[in-house]
Amino acid sequence: MTKKILYSSQQKYLDSLQPESEPLLKEMEEFAYERQIPILSKAAADFLEQTILIHRPKRVLEIGMAIGYSSIRIARSLRGKGMLDTIELSKDNFKIAQEFISRSGNEDKINIIEGDALEILPTIKDKYDFIFIDADKEDYEKLFYYSLLLLNKRGVMFIDNLLWHGYTASKNIPAKYKNSTEYIRKFNKLFVSQKVLKTTILPVGDGIGLGIKLD
Repeated sequence: MTKKILYSSQQKYLDSLQPESEPLLKEMEEFAYERQIPILSKAAADFLEQTILIHRPKRVLEIGMAIGYSSIRIARSLRGKGMLDTIELSKDNFKIAQEFISRSGNEDKINIIEGDALEILPTIKDKYDFIFIDADKEDYEKLFYYSLLLLNKRGVMFIDNLLWHGYTASKNIPAKYKNSTEYIRKFNKLFVSQKVLKTTILPVGDGIGLGIKLD
């Protein structure tokens, strides 16, 4: 009986099947890697796009834009008059993202909001069909509760980093990751215990939390 499906050789095989990123996205991936700016892994970004295409949301909220990598991938998957609101705290990231988004040709589908999501979310009146959270880990619980109020019924919650470099399942955690790991462990228990969401945590990328708001 096979005890493990995905070994490093299988991962390399799957990676070999993936086409190379288009030029702008590849440039962004390299830019983020060189400057150590966290963005979605390619596997998680592919899954995000697929989820958007399946669900066909009209309004999407992204919390944590970084340099706009996931923003572009979301926007290009939206159909018709679909629109993305995206929030970013870092002024440096905000400027970089603006340039990349402008070059992508998707700026008409992306509304960038600069500021602290914890301050902005309580002021939002609109509801969303899809909410993507990828922000500071210590804020996940508060961001989640605010987001839940803004999510339409049958809406999708998509949350990154729930395996947190594998440390959520590890006994040996580097000192600099101990606090953030505890935040994520606590959040994971909260997430899967929700009664208003049908939830699962998938081993895609750095761990994706997927929740569907129940009727």
